[in-house]
Amino acid sequence: MGGIAFAPCGYNCAQAVSSVFTDDTGVPEEIILRTAIRFGGGMGRTGGTCGAISGAVIVIGLMAGSTDPAEKEAKELTYTLTQEFIERFTGKYGSVSCTALLGCDLSTREGSARAREENLTRTLCPGYIRDVVEILEEVLAPLTSRRPTTR
Repeated sequence: MGGIAFAPCGYNCAQAVSSVFTDDTGVPEEIILRTAIRFGGGMGRTGGTCGAISGAVIVIGLMAGSTDPAEKEAKELTYTLTQEFIERFTGKYGSVSCTALLGCDLSTREGSARAREENLTRTLCPGYIRDVVEILEEVLAPLTSRRPTTR
């Protein structure tokens, strides 16, 4: 249950987080990576919700959700776990916004340039990714305690 220390070279934060849980979700890594790619940079570099947070929410949905609209308990469980996860992360960092966490807006030319110049995605994001994985492991513990983890 050690999580990861940084985003693998080339993957965005959403991909880095969600790919850690491929064995737990039973979804092939290729599908996880394709699903998560659009959530980098605060959803397509708009500076919205942090990609690591989005990756965690993807995992919660895959592990606790259902495709049956009549299965209200599964829907409620995903909402409850998502809320708990977000509360824990926000309690530590004060926000789930990529813009707030990086201190610059990736959706602007100036913000994007600043992030590159200051290497923010290599200096700040690895810590967020690590913490997201750790918090997610804790939140998902009731679901994963029934089967061995591979992290």
